[in-house]
Amino acid sequence: MKKKKPLRVPVTNGLKDIYAMDMHTAYQAACMGCFSVDTFGRLAAAISVVRSALEQKHTRIEGAIETLDAAITTLLAVRYRGDTTDVWEITESERPSVMAGIDMAEQCIGTLDVALLALTADMLLSSVSGLQA
Repeated sequence: MKKKKPLRVPVTNGLKDIYAMDMHTAYQAACMGCFSVDTFGRLAAAISVVRSALEQKHTRIEGAIETLDAAITTLLAVRYRGDTTDVWEITESERPSVMAGIDMAEQCIGTLDVALLALTADMLLSSVSGLQA
C-alpha cells in the first residue's frame, strides 16, 4: 500500500499579507522614528519564523537563509542597542540589510505551508520563553 503524503495547506495571500504588514509596518515605524520594543518584536519574529521554517524545509532557494541570517544579525545589534540604551532604531546603514531580509521573507513565504509556519512560530516562542518545544 502506498503511503499517503500529509496534506499541505499552502500559505494564502491573506497570511502573506499579515506577515508583510508585520514586517513593513515595523520597518516604516523604525524609519519614522517611532520604533519600539513591540514593533521590533513583530519584525524580528516574522523574519525569524520564515528563516527557521525554510531551514526545516531544507530550502533550495539560493541565498535565502544567508540573506535572512544577515537581517537577523542586524536585528540582534538593534536589540542590543535598544536593551542597553532604550533607544530603538534601525540606523541608516542597517536599513539595506533589514529591507533585504524583509524582501527575501516575502519571496519565500509562498514556498512554505501553514502548518510549518505555525509549528515553527510555536517552537520559537517556546524556546524564547524558556519552555521546551
